[in-house]
Amino acid sequence: MNGITRRTLFGAAACALAPLAGESRANEQVKPFHFMLNTSTIMGQKLPLMQQIEVAAKAGYDAIEPWVRDIEQFLKDGGKATDVKKKIADSGLTMESAIGFFEWIVDDEGKRKAALEQAKKTMDVLNQMGGKRLAAPPSGATNTQPIDLLSAAKRYRELLDIGQSQGIVPMVEMWGFSKNLSRLGEAALVAIEAGHKNSCVLADVYHLYKGGSDFAGLKQLGQASLQVFHMNDYPGNLDRAMIQDKDRVYPGDGAAPLGTMLKTMKDAGFNGFLSLELFNREYWMQDANLVAKTGLEKMKKVANKALS
Repeated sequence: MNGITRRTLFGAAACALAPLAGESRANEQVKPFHFMLNTSTIMGQKLPLMQQIEVAAKAGYDAIEPWVRDIEQFLKDGGKATDVKKKIADSGLTMESAIGFFEWIVDDEGKRKAALEQAKKTMDVLNQMGGKRLAAPPSGATNTQPIDLLSAAKRYRELLDIGQSQGIVPMVEMWGFSKNLSRLGEAALVAIEAGHKNSCVLADVYHLYKGGSDFAGLKQLGQASLQVFHMNDYPGNLDRAMIQDKDRVYPGDGAAPLGTMLKTMKDAGFNGFLSLELFNREYWMQDANLVAKTGLEKMKKVANKALS
C-alpha cells in the first residue's frame, strides 16, 4: 500500500476539520499554519485564566489552549463560562483545544465510567466557552500493562460519541513516556479503528522523540486526522531515556528536525494549529508576556524557514 493510499484510508476514518480561526497577523506571514498558546508554557507564573487569555492575545497568537484545571478553578471562584467565551472573542482568539486528563482508556470499567461522566461535564463547559477540541491522552494507563489497541479504539469511540453530543472533538494523544500509546502508530491505529467520523490524533514533537516514533510517519496524517500539533524542541545532548518534559525548549533552540517535520505535515495537507507546549522551569521564572512573545516569534521563524 503506497503512502497516498494509507493517507486516504486514514482520512476516511478521521474527522472533518473543525472551522479554523480567521486569518490573522500571524497567518498572513506563515500560511497554512495557525498558532496557539498552550498555557503550560506560562504555568509557572500561576496566572488566572483571564490573564492567560490576555497574554496570548497580546503576544499575537490565533488561539489559546488552556488546561481544564484552570477552567475549573475559574468556575469555582465564581466565574461564568459565557464570560470566558466573550473574553476570548473580544481578544481576537479562539479556543481550539483544551488539556484535560480523563481515564477513558483504562481496563477498570468503574474508573472508565466515572471518567466518561467527568469528560461529559467538562465538554459541556468547553462548548459553552466556545471550545472545539479536548486532548485525550492515556491517563491512568501510563504505568499499567499494555492495553489491547482494539479495546482502546472501542473506548475512544465511546469518548467520541460523548464529544459529538457535546460539540467537542476529543483527540487521542500519544505520550512518549507511557506504556500505552507511546508511539504515533499506536495512536493512529486507535483513531482509525474507532471508526468514528470525528477520530483524530494529537501529536507532539517531544513525545514523538521520547517514544521513538520516526518523524516521517507524520506524512500519513492529513488535515482531518491531525488538527493540533504541539510544538517544542529538545536538547541534542539528552537521549530518549533521560529526557523529561521540563527539558523542552523553544522551537529552533534544540536538535529536533522541525523544518523537515513541518514541511512533511504541510505536504500531507496539515493546515491546523501549532500549539506551543513547554514545561521549562527557566521560562516559568520569566515574565509571561516575554515568554509567550518569544515562543511565537520562534515558532514563526521555524515555520517560515520550513516553507521557504
